[in-house]
Amino acid sequence: MTRIGVSRRKALEAGACALAGAAGLLVTARARAEAGSSTATEEIIRKWYKAWVEKDEGQFEALMTDNFTFTSAAGDDHISRRTFKTQCWDTQAKLIERSDLERVITNGDEAFVKYLCHTTNGKSFRNVEYLRVRGGKVEALECYFGGAGYPSAASKGM
Repeated sequence: MTRIGVSRRKALEAGACALAGAAGLLVTARARAEAGSSTATEEIIRKWYKAWVEKDEGQFEALMTDNFTFTSAAGDDHISRRTFKTQCWDTQAKLIERSDLERVITNGDEAFVKYLCHTTNGKSFRNVEYLRVRGGKVEALECYFGGAGYPSAASKGM
């Protein structure tokens, strides 16, 4: 049998590497567990934007929690589901031709979405939105308007 000599220093370095590797496995396992939630969140988010493009009011309603809130820089401070439907869906959905989801970044039950919206009048605008999902539905949405066309380039014919 061949004997290999290992210094205490090398043994400690090897132990530290093993510990770092084990910690890395735990982070990977946690990320995989969260990815399942993030994947489900992304599916809900994609359905949300699809409902707007397809003007599917039933899907739109089904994807909001009862305590849904909407916030934006246009003075909307946690407005209710009912107010959001009246002020946004009822006035804006008909003006949307399509939305190109440029970035969908999820982490657990939260998402940031950057999209380019094309309107029925041939114009476009870009927004970033933060969405929080609970129980398979959108619970909160914060809209950060892009460009000079907020609150809605679609409704102003821009």
